[in-house]
Amino acid sequence: MSNGKPRHHRHRKPKGRVVDGWLIVDKPSGIGSTDVVAKVKRAFDAQKCGHGGTLDPLATGVLPIALGTATKTVPYVMDGTKSYRFTLRFGDLRDTDDADGKTIETSEARPTDEAIRAALPAFIGDIMQIPPIYSAIKLGGERAYDLAREGQIVELQPRPARVDRFELESRPDADTAIFLVESGKGVYMRSLARDLARAVGTVGHIAALRRMRVGPFLESIAIPLDKLGGSSDTPPPSPDLLLPVATALADIPALALTEAEAMRLMQGQAFSLVDLMGRIPDAANPDGGLVRAMAGERFVGLCRLDSGLMKAERLVSQEGLQPVA
Repeated sequence: MSNGKPRHHRHRKPKGRVVDGWLIVDKPSGIGSTDVVAKVKRAFDAQKCGHGGTLDPLATGVLPIALGTATKTVPYVMDGTKSYRFTLRFGDLRDTDDADGKTIETSEARPTDEAIRAALPAFIGDIMQIPPIYSAIKLGGERAYDLAREGQIVELQPRPARVDRFELESRPDADTAIFLVESGKGVYMRSLARDLARAVGTVGHIAALRRMRVGPFLESIAIPLDKLGGSSDTPPPSPDLLLPVATALADIPALALTEAEAMRLMQGQAFSLVDLMGRIPDAANPDGGLVRAMAGERFVGLCRLDSGLMKAERLVSQEGLQPVA
């Protein structure tokens, strides 16, 4: 019932254009990930925009930017394999664990290549890792980096991490070493560098860091941020730069369905894994893993394998990926 007062619009139309897809940016050093998102959103005049995995301001490399319905696939991208190259500088520990911080401890000790290689296996596989105090982890509702900047003592608990590859690539000089890393979700390169330096009897920090892969998105397809344009004196970037929303899911094993099975899946039916024997990809984990349900070349949705069943988790509608209620 109206009281004569103007109604407030509960669902205001978002500003900008409807733009769906992934843009893979080669992030330069000196800018934060959220600033890159803002630039991309402005360049495309997009309604909705987010990123698939934070890079510190110091870091460069692959920063996947999700526009529109692609934002619904961000969690799956962040779960994918990531690869990095970083330079560890020995003898100088920084409060941020990278070159942007202040020196808090020094050491004259410099490890040999043999000592470094001997220490690496302890950091490969399922490990426990203490995140840097300058990280976005929340403590009592506050970000750790905010507490650290205020001078408070920040104590973070070790967290599980998965490192699949950690190897010494080169040794430019006694003070520095360059490493290659492949890891899963939530692994901090700054922590790896800090802890490895301790393990070889010294201290250290990351002097340079580059991300070369995030899930299916590789360095070779990344676009330099300054090539996007979109300012008042340059034309907006071409939509042809965007990858399809489903590209983000390319690393998830595909499972073939018939059209009839796809219809049943869309209607909410679960499937017994016994009935799918012979079709379940070897890379799929039957204990909680994801598969990409495909009917021929058509992407139907994402399904979870668990307790002997395959159930839909996110299905494709005309408006993009939709969660299953």
